[in-house]
Amino acid sequence: MLIPGRVLALASLLLLLVAGPATVALAQPDTTALQFLGFRAGARLDELSAQLRRMGGGPLRCRQSKVDRRVMECRAALRDPELGGVVQLWVSAIDSAAGVITLSGIVAPDQLNRWRQALQERYGPVGPKVQGTQWMLQWVRRGRMLRLTWRLEGSGKIVSVSLVDGRVLDDWGRARRSPAARPSPREADPISS
Repeated sequence: MLIPGRVLALASLLLLLVAGPATVALAQPDTTALQFLGFRAGARLDELSAQLRRMGGGPLRCRQSKVDRRVMECRAALRDPELGGVVQLWVSAIDSAAGVITLSGIVAPDQLNRWRQALQERYGPVGPKVQGTQWMLQWVRRGRMLRLTWRLEGSGKIVSVSLVDGRVLDDWGRARRSPAARPSPREADPISS
């Protein structure tokens, strides 16, 4: 049976009307997934390594914790001229998911203003908090936090951006408190006298 042209045209129009608002909603930036320079808390280590490669950064070097084998401490350096200098990347990952990411360095004179403006345009204006010589802006969305911190040191501004995924940290904390996560007395390291 052939579908008449008018029925097909009406069905297509209805489909466009239904899909239209969804397409518009997808075009809006997701402000709940806090991110900075393409890095986001909760990201897998392979995703962070790929972002570093895209930005021309060094390799992500990781060391496993001796206390908790699920925890990895990772570091890398970004040498993008737009950043104004070397920016260090530190990652604390649990089961390969970034719980805490920090980017820090002495930045070009106008870099702090560009970072601050970009973050406030994306996530909304927030008032700075001052503690001694340190200034901070902070955004929190759905268990995640992004914090921009800066202070003057010598002739430069030391700036850091921290991204924290509370869900990754909470899951890790719950697992550490559970009886199954604790070593048995035989597995625990003996205490030397």
